[in-house]
Amino acid sequence: MTPIRQGRNHSAALASAICVLAVTGTVLTGCAEEDPNEGTNGVGRLSAEKIQAKTRSVAESAGAVRVHGNVVSGERTYALDMRLKDDGGEGSVTSEGATFRLLRVGEHLFLKADAEFWSHGAGQGGDGEADAAAASKLGGKFVKVPQGDPSYKKFSGFTDKGVLLDGLLTLHGTLATDGHDEQAGIHTIRISGDKGSGGTLEVSLEGKPYPLRLERAGGAGTLTFSAWGQDFSLREPEKSETVDYGRQLPAS
Repeated sequence: MTPIRQGRNHSAALASAICVLAVTGTVLTGCAEEDPNEGTNGVGRLSAEKIQAKTRSVAESAGAVRVHGNVVSGERTYALDMRLKDDGGEGSVTSEGATFRLLRVGEHLFLKADAEFWSHGAGQGGDGEADAAAASKLGGKFVKVPQGDPSYKKFSGFTDKGVLLDGLLTLHGTLATDGHDEQAGIHTIRISGDKGSGGTLEVSLEGKPYPLRLERAGGAGTLTFSAWGQDFSLREPEKSETVDYGRQLPAS
């Protein structure tokens, strides 16, 4: 065994003491910077492309998630607060000052809103009195949306975990890591597309690398993701709470 020279041992001890002083607040240089990925799940050490692939994989395999925030689509902004899982979802959507609730169990989609929501379609190419009567009937009830109705395709996407996440968890342009941050008390690594213009995504460095916050490209909304894997009950409303309109819903 090769003996360690006294001078080298003394230097190592001195360097250790200097770093201790630095930690206690004395301004000194020469200590190595702390690794922000030390003690984490390790994804912060991966390339941005691998981080995005990994976070999409764990998101798709999670049984449930809560999505909260806003999405800009076309000329409309939708404020979402949805809980989703593989066989359906429920929550609220607000657009242009009108709030409605969505509930999907399997292929059955229900929409619940007040009479004012439904009355927006009154007089648009139809019988105003009939539309007003329909609005009164539908207000405050879970209205079963026919699968052939244009509203079904439009609104069921908000309740479909796979479709919604697939459309959201994509950054555009050249990907790069963009520093560390914190979201709801959880340490994160940020990845971005085209230096942020293609969107930014914060990924958890604790536990599984779930996506926690997304800023969509082009200012198309900001969303937070939480309650990953936390199951919740999902059931169809009682018959007394439901109206089966039986044909195309009024425009709204």
